[in-house]
Amino acid sequence: MLSTRALVRGLQAGLWRRVSTSTSALAAHGHSSAVDVVDCSVPQYNNRLDTPLPDIPFITNLTPEQKTLKEKEKDAWTKLSKEEKLALYRLSFELSYAEMKKGSDEWKTVLAGFFFFLGFTGLLVWWQRIYVYGDVPHTLSPEWVEKQTQRMIDMRVNPVHGFSSKWDYEKKQWK
Repeated sequence: MLSTRALVRGLQAGLWRRVSTSTSALAAHGHSSAVDVVDCSVPQYNNRLDTPLPDIPFITNLTPEQKTLKEKEKDAWTKLSKEEKLALYRLSFELSYAEMKKGSDEWKTVLAGFFFFLGFTGLLVWWQRIYVYGDVPHTLSPEWVEKQTQRMIDMRVNPVHGFSSKWDYEKKQWK
C-alpha cells in the first residue's frame, strides 16, 4: 500500500514527465538546450569532391592575426609570401582538392575485420565438428548408398521422370 502511494507521488512529482514521449518529442524539435540541432537552411561548410567550392569559408570567426591577413589580401598578391597565401587558402578551405582525393587507410581496417570474422567463423566450425557433431551416419557409407540405389532400381521408383527412368532394365546399366 505504501509503495503504491510512493509510486503515484513520484509520477505526479515529475518522474512521469521525464520519461514521457511528449517531452522527448519537444526536445527533439529544439525546445531543449541539451539537443544539438543542425539548421540545414543555413549555408554550411563541407569538403566534397563533386562541389569543391563550399558555400561559406572554413573559418568564419577570425582571430586578430587572421583579420590583418585578410586586410593584406585586398592588396596585390605579389606582396604576400608563400606562407601567407597558404594561410589565406586555409582560412577558406580545410582541404585542397588533392587532399580530398587522397585515399585513406580505412581499407586495412575493413580487411582486418573481414579476416578476423572469417577466422572466428573457421574456429567456430572447427569446434562444432569436434565437440558438437557426432560421427557420420552409416547410411552415408558407399556400401549403403549402393544398396539403396539398387533397391530403388528394383522397386522401379518414379519410372517416368525420376530415378528409374535413367536405368536400362534390359542392359542392366545407366542410360
